[in-house]
Amino acid sequence: MKVLIIGGGGREHALAWKLAQSEKTEEIFVAPGNGGTAAEEKTKNISLEGKSPESEEAQHFLLDFAQKEKIDLTVVGPEIALEAGIVDKFRAAELAIVGPGQKAARLETSKIYSKAFMEKYKVRSAKSKSFKAMKEALDYVDKHFKNSKAEVPPLVIKADGLAAGKGVVICQKPEEAKEIIRLFMKDGVIGEAGKSLLMEEFLEGTEVSILAAVSVSPGKKGVIKPFLPARDHKSIYENGEGPNTGGMGVIAPLPDFTPPLQKDFANNILLPTLKGLEAEKIDYRGFLFFGLMVSKGTVYLLEYNVRLGDPETQAILPLMDTDFSSLCNAIINGSLGNFPIEWKNLYSCVPVAASYGYPGEYIIGENIAINADGLKLNGSKIFIAGAERGPGGALGSGLKTKGGRVLSAAGLAESPEEAYRKAYEALRCIDFESMYYRMDIGKPPAESI
Repeated sequence: MKVLIIGGGGREHALAWKLAQSEKTEEIFVAPGNGGTAAEEKTKNISLEGKSPESEEAQHFLLDFAQKEKIDLTVVGPEIALEAGIVDKFRAAELAIVGPGQKAARLETSKIYSKAFMEKYKVRSAKSKSFKAMKEALDYVDKHFKNSKAEVPPLVIKADGLAAGKGVVICQKPEEAKEIIRLFMKDGVIGEAGKSLLMEEFLEGTEVSILAAVSVSPGKKGVIKPFLPARDHKSIYENGEGPNTGGMGVIAPLPDFTPPLQKDFANNILLPTLKGLEAEKIDYRGFLFFGLMVSKGTVYLLEYNVRLGDPETQAILPLMDTDFSSLCNAIINGSLGNFPIEWKNLYSCVPVAASYGYPGEYIIGENIAINADGLKLNGSKIFIAGAERGPGGALGSGLKTKGGRVLSAAGLAESPEEAYRKAYEALRCIDFESMYYRMDIGKPPAESI
């Protein structure tokens, strides 16, 4: 079987690594890929010649490539390609592809559409109100913070569209909220994404990420199968401090996501979501990310992502004890309901190494040194996100930084403590000049390294 993976981050490296393990997989192409995918077995990077995966030129190229190479399976990584409708183009050409169509992608690409979907189908989520006019938005801020003497909860402002992780701001004071509204709606600092806004109540608690396989086709009974729960750590600094990032590390599974919480999630979020997809006659054959908040013993949905999470994928796929190519085919052909997903009885800890300065300005082009012998003894898997590799050689030959989040180390073990130790031991086998990572991803209590 020939496989095409669309994307070039750490998630796509994990996908290539997992798909390469299947005996059914003969050859994998990753477009555009990165320095990690280029070194995986059975895998070859395909240049998009600087074109973004969502551009019309890139999508036509990928469609032509899939047809000429007789690709048997395509897996889409980034949301921008899904928003642009690449799945619809492939399906129109009768090509097998994993991902939601453009209509379903709006569950992530439009916060207002997504919230309306949640309310319509009674998916439990935070109370919210949408705005298309700046004056109404500013007036709502005054109303929210009207009692300045009492303790007023923060106000969450979300840009309607995709904003590269910059479209959600938690505002503690009215002045801060009004400034964000002006920046988004008037100054257009995040483009069209901020022209419409969603304002949401602030929920305090612990976040949980649930990735899931989805197979819903119009006129047929649908299936959503959740994966193991994970927890991403968004803040750049330890103890949840500093600005948000795309994710500085993940742990999985989560002992604190107890069976009663899992049942609450299933009854009040997963099943209503499935009901809504079926009722809307949406063709959704791909992956779905549930971003959850557990607040006072109750599970709320914060957001949908219409693809596998990054870096959650790097923690979850190493724990999966199931042929991933077979899972993808079950999603496409409608047999997911009878498809068993097995899991290893292990824990994963996956801290992310970034370029210092991220999520602000950072330097690229730094040489990455890797102690291959040390990594081999450690046994952890390194997933490359923002790094490119020179010609020839194994992972580590000519690797240079190219992004803010550069790589992650997936430590797996029979206990969370051992997974933590292995992951950070693996990171100490890697070095580049501006390398920065949090030390508290999955850190056991009263333990330091």
